[in-house]
Amino acid sequence: MFPLLSKTARAGSVVLRQQQHRQYCTPVVNIFDRNVKRLQRERAARRDDVELYDYIKEEVGYRLADRIFDIKRQFTNAVDLGAGRGYVTNHVLGETVQKLTAVDLSPAMLSQIKGSPGLDFSIREMDEERFQFEDDSLDLVVSSLSMHWINDLPACFRAVNRALKPDGVFIGAMFGGDTLYELRSALQLADQERKGGLAPHVSPFTQIRDVGMLLNRGGFTMLTIDTDELVIGYPSMYELMFDLQGMAESNAAFNRPVHVGRDTLMAAAAIYKDMYARKEEGVQATFQIIFFVGWKPCASQPQPAERGSGTVSLKDLGKVMTPTGSGCKK
Repeated sequence: MFPLLSKTARAGSVVLRQQQHRQYCTPVVNIFDRNVKRLQRERAARRDDVELYDYIKEEVGYRLADRIFDIKRQFTNAVDLGAGRGYVTNHVLGETVQKLTAVDLSPAMLSQIKGSPGLDFSIREMDEERFQFEDDSLDLVVSSLSMHWINDLPACFRAVNRALKPDGVFIGAMFGGDTLYELRSALQLADQERKGGLAPHVSPFTQIRDVGMLLNRGGFTMLTIDTDELVIGYPSMYELMFDLQGMAESNAAFNRPVHVGRDTLMAAAAIYKDMYARKEEGVQATFQIIFFVGWKPCASQPQPAERGSGTVSLKDLGKVMTPTGSGCKK
C-alpha cells in the first residue's frame, strides 16, 4: 500500500518528476551514418578530377573567408571545422589569423589542403560531432558546408562555445532546407508513380528558422543570420547526381534506399526536365546557403538597456530624429 498524500504533495512530486524527466530524457536521433560520410569523402578526395566538383564549396568558402576579413581584429588561434580540401583555409590571410587548425573527418581531404601564403596552419583528423579543444582556447571557429551532416547540432554548438574564449566568434555556412528541392520533388513524384510510396532519396536539411534557436541554445549571442541561393544549371538530372557524388554530398541517412530502380530514375529525370527546365537548355538545381555569425558572451560586449530605463516617449520620436531647425531652408 502507498501512503496517502495530500493533493499539494502529490502535485509537487509530479512536477519534480516531470522536471527530472525533461532534463535527462532528450535522446539524440542519429539520422546520418558518419562512417558512410567518411567513406564518401575519402572516395571523392581520391578522384583524379576532384577539383572539378569544388565549385560550390570553393565559392562559399571564399565568402566565409571574406567575412572573417570584415572583422577588424587579428585572431591568434582559429579552427576550420569540417575543412574538407581547405575551402576556407586556402583563402584565409596570415595577417588576419596567426594560427589555424583544419579539422575534418577525412584524412585524404586534409592531406590536400594547401593553405594561403604566410598562413601558419596544421591539420588534425577529427569527427565534427566530437569537437574537442581546450576550454577558452580559441578566438575563432569557422565551418563551411559541413555541419548539415551532424546528428546533434545543439551539442556541437555547445562544444564550440566552450572552446571559444569570451568574445570569440563562430562563423559558419550550411545548406538550408530549400536545397535541392527540385531533385527531392522529382524523386518523390517518381516513387509515387512507380512504387506507390515515398523514400528519403535526399537528406533532410536544417531550416533557417531553427538555426538561430539552436545557436541560442548553444550559448551564443549577437547573432547574425542571412541566406543566399545558388541556382546552377545542369544538362539533366543525371549530371547533377554525378556532381553530388563528386562533392561527397551523396545521401548518408541511415534510412536511405540502398537501390533505386532504373525505371524510377528515368521517370524522375523526365519529371525533373518537365517541371524545372531552364529557359536556355537543361535543368536547374537550387542550393540554399545559410550564413551565420555568433559570439560567445563577454562583459565588454554591448548590453541591452534595462527595461523601463528609456527617457524618450515613442510619440516624441519624430522630434528626436528631426531636431527643430534642422530642415532644408528655402
